[in-house]
Amino acid sequence: MKKNDLLEEITSKKMPTHIAFILDGNGRWAKNKGLPRTAGHHKGANTLQEIVKACSNLGIKYCTAYVFSTENWSRPESEISFIMKEIKKICKDYQKFVKLNIKVKIIGVRDYLTKDIIEMLDLVTQKTSNCTGMTLLLAFNYGARREMIDCVKEIVNKINNNEIKIDDLNEKIIEDNLYTKDIPSVDFLIRTSGEIRVIGPIFIQKSYMRQFMNIKIDTVVMVDWRMKNEAKSNYSYFNGYRFYPLFLFRGMVYNFFI
Repeated sequence: MKKNDLLEEITSKKMPTHIAFILDGNGRWAKNKGLPRTAGHHKGANTLQEIVKACSNLGIKYCTAYVFSTENWSRPESEISFIMKEIKKICKDYQKFVKLNIKVKIIGVRDYLTKDIIEMLDLVTQKTSNCTGMTLLLAFNYGARREMIDCVKEIVNKINNNEIKIDDLNEKIIEDNLYTKDIPSVDFLIRTSGEIRVIGPIFIQKSYMRQFMNIKIDTVVMVDWRMKNEAKSNYSYFNGYRFYPLFLFRGMVYNFFI
């Protein structure tokens, strides 16, 4: 099937509202090719922009990319510096997002971030604030534990201010005090690198939890690069939906709802 024909068939079917990507394995990919880890981060940054464009063209409403976690500060300083430069490039080139009508939001904390990084993050969010197409959430300097701590602090503060009662605490209140309080739950998670583990309090989001637990993770969501040739010639199924291998990310194929 030709690319245009495949795209037409995909867009004519039911699509998920919110897709999340855990970007992992850049350094290992580069090492396996005899390249410095920074080469992997550069390749990953470029491919991320391709995937974001593809999601936008397919009519996906929300896309989350976990690009840098609070745990990543333990990496070598030179590697962190390179990653920051890549993030600055993405943010500085905000016209690409404006052209695609993509609104960019940042979720995470600003601890340890330099002034120039903060300015670039503010720039891209400000310049794309009036866009009405897909919303791209960049989870930058994000940590699941930190988000939960901030969530608890916010709830305690509201209890102390008599905005809510402790006996009224429920899942909805917790969801409403997360960084993603105004964002629909994740429908589909893709983690690059083949690692079978997840991050973040997205498990709290009920619709995501229900679907994630029904996915055969090792063969549907996280398809190992060694399987890419087989995946290209076969369909996969999840809860009655057929999947086509759509995204090729650093040599790894990811399936997509159609």
